Amino acid sequence: MKKFTFLSLFIVSSLLLAACGAQATAQPTQTAPTPMPTEEQMEEPTEEPASAAAPSIVDIAASDENFSTLVTALDAAGLVEALQGEGPFTVFAPTNEAFAALPEGALDGLLADTEALSGVLLYHVVSGAVKAAEVVSLDGQEVATLSGEAVKVMLDGENVMINESKVIVTDIEASNGVIHVIDAVLIPPQGEMTEDEMDKMDQTIVDIAVSDENFSTLVIALDAAGLVEALQGEGPFTVFAPTNEAFEALPEGALEGLVSDPEALTDVLLYHVAEGKAMAADIVELDGQKVETLLGQYLDIMIDGDVVMLNDAQVVITDIEASNGVIHVIDSVLLPEARTIVDIAVEDGRFTTLVAALEAAGLVESLQAEGPFTVFAPTDEAFAALPDGTVEGLLADTEVLTKVLLYHVVDGKVMAAQVIDLDGQEVQTLSGDNVLVMIDGEAVKINEAQVIIPDIEASNGVIHVIDAVLVP
Repeated sequence: MKKFTFLSLFIVSSLLLAACGAQATAQPTQTAPTPMPTEEQMEEPTEEPASAAAPSIVDIAASDENFSTLVTALDAAGLVEALQGEGPFTVFAPTNEAFAALPEGALDGLLADTEALSGVLLYHVVSGAVKAAEVVSLDGQEVATLSGEAVKVMLDGENVMINESKVIVTDIEASNGVIHVIDAVLIPPQGEMTEDEMDKMDQTIVDIAVSDENFSTLVIALDAAGLVEALQGEGPFTVFAPTNEAFEALPEGALEGLVSDPEALTDVLLYHVAEGKAMAADIVELDGQKVETLLGQYLDIMIDGDVVMLNDAQVVITDIEASNGVIHVIDSVLLPEARTIVDIAVEDGRFTTLVAALEAAGLVESLQAEGPFTVFAPTDEAFAALPDGTVEGLLADTEVLTKVLLYHVVDGKVMAAQVIDLDGQEVQTLSGDNVLVMIDGEAVKINEAQVIIPDIEASNGVIHVIDAVLVP
């Protein structure tokens, strides 16, 4: 380490001076006799000089610029108050340079994962005030830390080693313990922070999948679906990753069919990804519940003893951490349910009036058919904006209602990019009448209704949400 603050030097110098003073022989000096106190002075009470309160371990670390990273980490992990407590504690304190020597991205990964960060920091704290002389006497022994794991003390000549880290300054005393400065961050021996995983902390989910031959089929699928860049993004994501064997277990021709249909493949892959970073412990707590995927559909989580199931897939490896999330390996490919246009409308709370109208007109079964269809779907607010009594009148006249509803449906699957190409043209609907497509700046209009959400894909077509009811 290049330098320490005046506080650290002052403490070490004071200890050295005190030791020298104890060994020196006192020399006689000529001094004036001390006058006897008067009666008044003897009767007056003497005041003890006020002594400043000794700083705590955290106070000392906060006042020394060499420990700014440690202080930031303690704050992020919520451990500041604990280390300001009565104690006493012994802290093996890594310097800023020690933290900087971690693999690139490892520190950022820890700061983003407070549970892992707490485990690492508590691995640097021992209960009780263990001074340097006592540490030396522990040569070859293991000492339990507050993380529950033990560090090993080893003497190497004049050097004191804590695991692979060297003690470079000793016995910085605090009001609630003692600090020994070390030159490297101590890494707990359990799985969270092995060297291999620290290397992975700087790799994205895609990087890890690419580097592991067990995911070669998954990587090919991600590339075919154009999702590589998305899963290299900031995230965080939780990915349930099928192995090559899981893909091979699909029915014959299924994988080839998916690869040749990027839209279907994208749906399948997004069904394996959840937003946020859910570690195994988090998933276990969701037993019997559902987790939403980026597809918008849900996975059922079931725990049976040590077995974790997602739908019919078993989790076989957990908690492969990446810089932008975590991977859990599963033994089969998750297949989303086929959701028709009607299914989507029913599940989405914005289309209750439309669904009621489809049921009243007897069109539910038709719009659950193979299609494909393009539906311009008015929201509940769009129906509510009709003149008073209009909706009730339509629901009472199924023939007129059917014509109005079919005026919102076009044969075929017309995505937003294709709709834009139809600017100024008329498109025939299933009612037999035409709607006019107009582009106004960035707004796409169908007659007088504006498309407010495009391209909600279904198994039998696509929905474009509009803000007004189309009237034939």
